[in-house]
Amino acid sequence: MEINKYIEHTLLKQDAARNEVVKLLDEAKENRFLGVCVNPCNVKFASEYLKDTGIKVVTVIGFPLGQNTSEIKILETIDAVKNGADEIDMVINVGKLKDKEYGYIVEEISKIKMACQGKPLKVILETDLLTQDEIKKACELCIEGKADFVKTSTGFVKNGVGAKAEDVKLMYETVQDAGLKVKASGGIRDKETALKMIDAGASRLGTSSGVTIVSAK
Repeated sequence: MEINKYIEHTLLKQDAARNEVVKLLDEAKENRFLGVCVNPCNVKFASEYLKDTGIKVVTVIGFPLGQNTSEIKILETIDAVKNGADEIDMVINVGKLKDKEYGYIVEEISKIKMACQGKPLKVILETDLLTQDEIKKACELCIEGKADFVKTSTGFVKNGVGAKAEDVKLMYETVQDAGLKVKASGGIRDKETALKMIDAGASRLGTSSGVTIVSAK
């Protein structure tokens, strides 16, 4: 298995300096990772740095809380695509999900999908904050909103676990017949965990430990 082809090498911390971004991008090239995931302010630089490498530039929208208005998330998406983003990872509004405002969730996903201009859209559910029933319902809303992926976590929940194999399995089983895929992210720091996520149904792995994972025996 070419595990590097599952990995979106990730740097989303708020104090990430330019030299750290460059290191991430160089590591992505050296290890032939599928993509990198960076904050919106680094999209244009990453897109130009990785030009003609085939490595995808992924960015995050409404990150990490998901509590921006839909209008702001749409503007963020338009800007990210303009700056060269190949894929968009948006954070769902967990509060609206908890309040069962399902129409709001579907409409937001649908509008952001349109703003992606044909680029794949992943929806971050923040599974640490959800019950199993809520995870399943969120996946169903993502299907209705025409997203391309469902994603576990931002990695920013205090005391959160991040991706769990049982959650990935539930997400995969819920969306597979509709053609959506699953991205596992948050807490994936070693090869064993990465393989568990793939076995559970993940076709993408968001991790800042990509080099460690591919270097493991």
